[in-house]
Amino acid sequence: MDNSSASLPANSRRTKSGAPSANRIAMEQRILRGAEQVFAEFGYRGASMDRIAKQIGISKQNVIYYFSSKEILYRTVLQNIVNLWLESMSFSDDQSRSPETVIANYIRGKLKLSQDYPDASKVFAQEIISGAPMIKPYLQQNLKPLFERDIELVREWIDNGYLRCFEPEHLFFSIWAATQTYADFSAQIHLVMSKHQLDDNDFANATEFLTQMILRGIVAPKSN
Repeated sequence: MDNSSASLPANSRRTKSGAPSANRIAMEQRILRGAEQVFAEFGYRGASMDRIAKQIGISKQNVIYYFSSKEILYRTVLQNIVNLWLESMSFSDDQSRSPETVIANYIRGKLKLSQDYPDASKVFAQEIISGAPMIKPYLQQNLKPLFERDIELVREWIDNGYLRCFEPEHLFFSIWAATQTYADFSAQIHLVMSKHQLDDNDFANATEFLTQMILRGIVAPKSN
């Protein structure tokens, strides 16, 4: 394996402002994507820094240079997918639009992340099934407050007559389950659809179906 970048010069690590350099960010992302694949296939216990390095095509020393332990790398993979979800999907950040548009955008964004980061979604699912031993504090600090704000916004929509009366939490649970299945259970979906992987058209069809199904079930009928 190539060990040439195992010890990078200082100017490739951080810029003069103290921010990570472009090279460092690119390498960290490359390692994270490779780690997602290994953790998704072997789980936390079955994964190793050697396997991750081999998956990426760099030396183990190079991986350790950026992430000093398997646990740190695993936590970073989990936090990265949570951050992507939080950055692109929040009802309360899109209040200027109609409830239908906000919900449709949320479903579309969630499916897009399942398409683009299927392995990270699998790693997250495995962690949650195991009781979230490593990610629970991060979820409590970052996901729960946003979730609670979104719940309050949906309650406002219900009170204002835009949506039918229901418990808002279950709207999110249903969307999460319906969209993440395209990543977490992709092998089953590929099998029954006789496809090696789903394409953009498949995800577009899924987006249309889920959006229509959910909105028709929760949007209040318009009064005459």
